[in-house]
Amino acid sequence: MIIKRIYLVDDHPLVREWLKTHLQQQPDITVCGEADSAPRALKEILALKPDVVIVDISLEGRSGLDLIKDLKLQRPELVMIVLSMHDEMLYAERALRAGARGYIMKRESAQKIVTAIRQVLAGKVYVSSRVSAQLAAKFVGDSPAVGPTPVNLLSDRELEVFQLLGKGLDAKQIAAELHVKFKTVHSYCARIKEKLHLTKASELLREAVQWEEHKQRM
Repeated sequence: MIIKRIYLVDDHPLVREWLKTHLQQQPDITVCGEADSAPRALKEILALKPDVVIVDISLEGRSGLDLIKDLKLQRPELVMIVLSMHDEMLYAERALRAGARGYIMKRESAQKIVTAIRQVLAGKVYVSSRVSAQLAAKFVGDSPAVGPTPVNLLSDRELEVFQLLGKGLDAKQIAAELHVKFKTVHSYCARIKEKLHLTKASELLREAVQWEEHKQRM
């Protein structure tokens, strides 16, 4: 039996422990390492050479999407799956573009995560039926016309900040959530305002709240 080696990247130790416990119960799967930050994960993954990396989007310092892009450049053959609380309808396509082969929400069962691992190891892509339908509609040009949205204009990290603003978090809280400095959040906000042609913080907050409300109705 060939044992597949999994590496876990998540900034919550309880999530890593829960996932590790379930994965180790599989006869053909073992967890070979884990990390809570992108820099440490990058160094260890390149050294350990796992078969699959399971990574969250929100990490200390750099996002999981940045880590995926870095790993894709250095190990193009590496199989990666995003396991996150972030809305799959907003982030799954970004994750796939970055180099991931699957996207699964943390609310899903451990068995679905195992299924996702086996599917991507078989050379397939794993996403939910909702995401699959969205991508198919986009591919055939049948996406609903909802007008221009900020999502397509913002970088992955800027989108995280924009979403958190829409959920009512202030700059200090966002800095804590993303494990970055307070002034870094202000820099992101400045770039978001520039891309959205906004001049005031109040306008940015209004746009973020309206976007979040629109997303909840989708």
